[in-house]
Amino acid sequence: MRAATPLHMFVVTLRCEHSCPYCQVSRQSKDRARYDMDRATASKAIDIALSAPAPLIKIEFQGGEPLLNFDLIRWIVTTAKQRAPQRFKTLQFVIASNLALLDDEVLDFCAEHDIHFSTSLDGPRDLHNKNRPRRGDNSYELAIAGIARIKDRLGSDKVGALMTATEASLDRVEEIVDEYLQQGLDGIFLRPLSPYGFAMRTRQFHKYRGQDWLQFWKRGLRYILDINKSGRHFPEFYSSLIVRRMLSDEPIGYVDLRSPAGTGLGALAYNYDGTVFASDEARMLAEMGDRRFELGNVHENTYRDLILSDTLVSAVADSLTQTAPQCSTCVFEPHCGADPVYHHATQQDTLGIKPLSEFCERQKGVITHLFELLEHSPQDAAVLRRWAS
Repeated sequence: MRAATPLHMFVVTLRCEHSCPYCQVSRQSKDRARYDMDRATASKAIDIALSAPAPLIKIEFQGGEPLLNFDLIRWIVTTAKQRAPQRFKTLQFVIASNLALLDDEVLDFCAEHDIHFSTSLDGPRDLHNKNRPRRGDNSYELAIAGIARIKDRLGSDKVGALMTATEASLDRVEEIVDEYLQQGLDGIFLRPLSPYGFAMRTRQFHKYRGQDWLQFWKRGLRYILDINKSGRHFPEFYSSLIVRRMLSDEPIGYVDLRSPAGTGLGALAYNYDGTVFASDEARMLAEMGDRRFELGNVHENTYRDLILSDTLVSAVADSLTQTAPQCSTCVFEPHCGADPVYHHATQQDTLGIKPLSEFCERQKGVITHLFELLEHSPQDAAVLRRWAS
């Protein structure tokens, strides 16, 4: 999940052939330097990140596989920590990794600097390996071993996992939840596919529709609620975010549930070459040939330049649900948000044609179902309220 304060992501790894986190390029590749962020670019990116007004800055290292360039991660962490006190900033660090390259050197550094890990876990071995293909067919084994090592060395709160529902996942939600329980993870986010990157190249995004995912989510939520009613605290994170939004005026920070959208305002993505995008999804869209949400470059622009760019101002204006056509009169508007990058990717319209939007279809389905549980199922409502508190 994303932070309530600006999330600044440094994309510091090799630009592999397929731009996926399972590339097979070795640390010793002779071509590696051609695709890495250099220290001069990283230094500029740090200064821009620390210029954000929020007192808490989260720096998330993504890729590709960021551990392919662990030397630069180490340099960014130590440099950012040296500069942060001058700006009165508190820092958090996350490495988003498949954990294939996790070793004692990485773990020791992360222990010293309180760095968290985020990884992917799509379910049982066969499902995860199918969704996350890797030479050797061992992505599951590497992820599970890495999760165990992090928990043992850093603590159970230092690693989280995310799953993505593909067509192959739709009939297996109970098995997916059981895998998370077996690995001792503290909850699950039942996420749909997004229209970027690997999901588009492999044509997975078009293999199921919004209603298919809603049925998957409802079935999974029922299973998870029953687990909680038996005494095990294990939230479905998206439901907990929505219920918190529904029952309180507390800002939740999740960028897809904000108006205006958190794109650019709650996150900036710094590519290896210094190009800055409004979000990591916008960066992935650029890799597909659409640079609609490119904001500038760290070598040429300041933080103020980036957030006041015509590109971002236009996207933010289109994301105001209080004034957007078909959002402003929607009963779900107070509990919803906007995603201009998603709507541009799927409809070539940052505002979005709401009746044709699967984002809207999913949101309406989720919120309606949660309201029904809160109103008509006291035991389920009690669990949901605990998640949201």
